[in-house]
Amino acid sequence: MELGLVGLGKMGGNMRERIRRAGHTVIGYDRNPDVADVHSLEELVGKLKGPRVVWVMVPAGEPTQSTIDQLAELLEPGDVVVDGGNSRWTDDEKHAEELAAKGIGFVDCGVSGGVWGLENGYALMYGGDAENVAKVQPVFDALKPEGDFGSVHAGKVGAGHFAKMVHNGIEYAMMQAYAEGWELLEKVDSVENVREVFRSWQEGTVIRSWLLDLAVNALDDDEHLEGLRGYAQDSGEGRWTVEAAIDNAVPLPAITASLFARFASRQEDSPQMKMIAALRNQFGGHAVEKK
Repeated sequence: MELGLVGLGKMGGNMRERIRRAGHTVIGYDRNPDVADVHSLEELVGKLKGPRVVWVMVPAGEPTQSTIDQLAELLEPGDVVVDGGNSRWTDDEKHAEELAAKGIGFVDCGVSGGVWGLENGYALMYGGDAENVAKVQPVFDALKPEGDFGSVHAGKVGAGHFAKMVHNGIEYAMMQAYAEGWELLEKVDSVENVREVFRSWQEGTVIRSWLLDLAVNALDDDEHLEGLRGYAQDSGEGRWTVEAAIDNAVPLPAITASLFARFASRQEDSPQMKMIAALRNQFGGHAVEKK
């Protein structure tokens, strides 16, 4: 089949290559002319035969909204837009309504796989009407990992991005657990080879995972992570997961704590810890460290 792909960054560029390897035609557009196949959305739409499928792979928020607004004016009834970025699920409902008014279908798709997806495949979670999903199915089949799993029609519009959001929230908590365990192992004198302890966990343990494999890769590159600053950004999905938990009265203590730990990482000198130190000094005479 033919696919229009908007956004050819680290993810989008590799996705284009994987879909092409499966025998499909991909026409890609990006603001960077060095990687683009065409130089405008108008040219991209004009090169596709109807019914068209255009996959949007740009940052969430205004870039996605702007792209979908432009496509709404260029596409025709029966065409389908796929949002494969990390959009918030509530935006999906809005985009679906806007496009439906013009007879254009909409599918949201959470995509996981990062820079490894080209060779290993991408885990896909998508939402939308079965009719619209069917028009995109050959591309889903090309992108997914080999085997019976790794791809799911999660439900109606918004379900794909909601599922991906929860996936990323779980990812936050898993990374935090590995990080805390690593710090504790590094702290004690009796454990002399923390990297090899992590490596030993890769086989036969209940905590083995791809994230653990990646942790070992990182320790092989820099055994004590001395070249890194302890600062961790968040891309938004963790916050949205916690907000959704509040809205639905679902307790998420591990995921919430892992998100807050990232916030703490951005403080060179925690104001909260200043107050805690002061209070401990006041009620117990505990020592404080002066600047």
